[in-house]
Amino acid sequence: MERIVYEGTAFQSQRQSRGTEPEAAWFLKHGFEESFALKRNFLISILAMVPAALMPLAAIGQVASAPESPSAERTEPTYKNQVFAGFGYTSLNQVNQSRYGLEGVNLAYIRDFGQYFGLTADGVAYTRSVAAGNPGDPKVDALLLGPVLHAPLFGKISGFVHVLLGVEHTGGENQRPNISFAGGMGGGLDYRLTQRFFLRASGDDIASSFTVNNPAPGDSPHERWNSRATIGVVYKF
Repeated sequence: MERIVYEGTAFQSQRQSRGTEPEAAWFLKHGFEESFALKRNFLISILAMVPAALMPLAAIGQVASAPESPSAERTEPTYKNQVFAGFGYTSLNQVNQSRYGLEGVNLAYIRDFGQYFGLTADGVAYTRSVAAGNPGDPKVDALLLGPVLHAPLFGKISGFVHVLLGVEHTGGENQRPNISFAGGMGGGLDYRLTQRFFLRASGDDIASSFTVNNPAPGDSPHERWNSRATIGVVYKF
């Protein structure tokens, strides 16, 4: 009974509020306004839900991409200087009737100018025959300079090639001249032990011009090629 009275009263107040406005026009107008308000509220709710749904995805993407950040990458130090010390061997083709090569010490310094290019100074002193049987007491020492190209190959191994030019001296054989221009080319491999220390094995072929026999006045020098091999340790700084 109370509900009927209330609905009747509400309907009566609605009729009084719209005055003389036609009933169909009033329902069309107010029904459209109520429908528009519902749709607007529904759209606002959807727009509010979209950011809430995307925020967890953005957070997951940020966490997943964090390890790839450039600031998180490890960068290895670069060194511009290298020193090498090792055991060296050379053949002895400039000495007549020589049966064995010589062994001694090989020292070198390399200065890098970029990732792949450098300059090297290479010094050797071969003071002892590998075995008895060579005539006289031959000794060879040399100082050679030149460019070097180096690059990583795979894993801990890198390689290099160099071109050398300088002077070579042969002693203990009474040769004249006993000093000659010398030069050649070669290369080698480096194996990384630590960030600073490397194990190096290299070889090259060096040409020089000495007289083959004990000279008499008027003898002319002849070009000979000597193969060299070296193994030792590199320190970078």
